[in-house]
Amino acid sequence: MKGNHIEIRVLSTMEELAEVQKVEIAVWNMEPVPLHQTFTALQNGGILLGAFDGEKLIGFLYSFAGFNEGTAYLCSHMLGILPEYQTSGIGEKMKIKQAELARKLGYRMITWTFDPLESRNAYLNLHKLRATGAIYDANHYGIMNDGLNQGLPSDRIQIKWFINEEKRNSTHHFDNQKLLLDADGSSVPVLTEFFKRAEWNSAEVLFVAIPKNFQELKQMNLELAKKWRMETRFVFQELFEEGFQATDLLLDNDRSLSYYVFTR
Repeated sequence: MKGNHIEIRVLSTMEELAEVQKVEIAVWNMEPVPLHQTFTALQNGGILLGAFDGEKLIGFLYSFAGFNEGTAYLCSHMLGILPEYQTSGIGEKMKIKQAELARKLGYRMITWTFDPLESRNAYLNLHKLRATGAIYDANHYGIMNDGLNQGLPSDRIQIKWFINEEKRNSTHHFDNQKLLLDADGSSVPVLTEFFKRAEWNSAEVLFVAIPKNFQELKQMNLELAKKWRMETRFVFQELFEEGFQATDLLLDNDRSLSYYVFTR
């Protein structure tokens, strides 16, 4: 099985960085990050990890030093894995290795962004790593024309992962009575009656549905995908403004949905 014998190691040579560019192109079908940029980042507090199947580079994790309001942190910018290896748990292994190396360099936090409608990424970030979705940014990168983002606003949730803190436990079970956004029988997103009553903002735990496979939905019905983008944006922005953060993602095996857990 792919992933059982994957080796993860630090990349540093120009030859290795050139191999990373090939994976970038294969994953996103876009111009790769220039070699001089990744090389400079590595010389100034950045970390670049590669995942290898034998001698073949099949994934990478690129991060560089960040600084804001007197605080230094590691900005994790790109995690790319070849499609045939993407369900093998490699991303989680690379993130754990990244955190280990970041601690040794003196970092306390790693931050990155992800598309809130990508259920697989949300599950890794929130459920497996126990990081926190702290900020919502509408159309974060503007218009993007790569294979994954083309045709939709590039909304993102910013993750904050405090790597020296004890991992949070997941104690929340799905409660349909506290669901703010659901889907009807045609997979169209609909605001629930609970959301419309405007009393939800006094709750401590809330839930929001998203499609389990957003890329598949986008390929089948781009207009429906856009509706999910705008409806979830509306609900997510309301939640963040009311002081909630995204803390988990629950999978529903009986429906083609996943459910965000938001806690105050």
